[in-house]
Amino acid sequence: MCIIPTADIHEGGPGKDGIPALTDPVLASVGEPGTDYLRDEERVIGLVATEGPVAVPLQILWWHEIVNLEVDGRDLAVTHCPLTGSSLAFDREPLGGVEFGVSGLLYQTNLIMYDRSSGESLWPQMSRGARCGPRVGFDLAMAPSVEMTWGGWRDLYPDTRVISSATGHERDYRIYPYGAYGAIDNPRLLFPLTAPIDERRPAKERVLGVPGSEGGVAYPFGELESTGPVAAIHHEADAGTYGGRVLFWDGAREAAAVYQRQLDDDYLSFGTSGGSIVDLETGSEWRIDGVAISGPLAGRALEPVAAAYVAYWFAWAAFEPNTVIWQAP
Repeated sequence: MCIIPTADIHEGGPGKDGIPALTDPVLASVGEPGTDYLRDEERVIGLVATEGPVAVPLQILWWHEIVNLEVDGRDLAVTHCPLTGSSLAFDREPLGGVEFGVSGLLYQTNLIMYDRSSGESLWPQMSRGARCGPRVGFDLAMAPSVEMTWGGWRDLYPDTRVISSATGHERDYRIYPYGAYGAIDNPRLLFPLTAPIDERRPAKERVLGVPGSEGGVAYPFGELESTGPVAAIHHEADAGTYGGRVLFWDGAREAAAVYQRQLDDDYLSFGTSGGSIVDLETGSEWRIDGVAISGPLAGRALEPVAAAYVAYWFAWAAFEPNTVIWQAP
């Protein structure tokens, strides 16, 4: 049983497990053996954890697409589809910690995962739930993560652990295997969509998408860059959905993240001052990871909106055709 048209599911190349997902890979500290493949300008999916921060580089995920690992005692699946540029972290606990693998199939040119318990359930990554098989209709909870440059993450968290290149697979993790595919000015896709590409933004532009009941909102990185080196963006117009949230932008780290504005019993308002994000109530300074680093609230952290994630514009628009595009004032 499928709740997406089977005619729109396409073979993606090497078949089931032809792209090998990783499970519990070796984690190394900065500078240890197995970390020399990392480049400062490449991107990582960062996980903030009480047991210590963890980075999952896209350089690993280009070749494996899914990393099943345990963070703070929780079973997670950190996923990236190179064809749609989409990076999502999922909580595997509601499924009993089941591992995910790469099915070799695509929907809307996006990675379709399969779970290794039912075997037949198919989970398009950007659908965030099972769309075929015995688990059809089961939606996955997302785990908070933030995508940014490796250099930017390492600067925030010098004690971070990161996936080692000692994966047991012969891969050159310094090489992007898709050539010019990811260039922002390259509209070419390798597999079909069910509708024409939405041309309101460049096809391969990164956006931070926040799903919503009516299509959500997309923050194009090009628009965010135009706001300056840092930005704090509220959504007051639709208070029921977005009014309690704020987006932080950090241009140096090429990162955007969304947080709840409520801290304890109060709602904070944010602006920028001297190249930093500050809250207007206390003057505390905040980082892209939602942590206050100076002022009366130093050491406090905002609650991240786990459902927000980065993807190429064409893919976000394919999965969320009614999306609102945020534009800089």
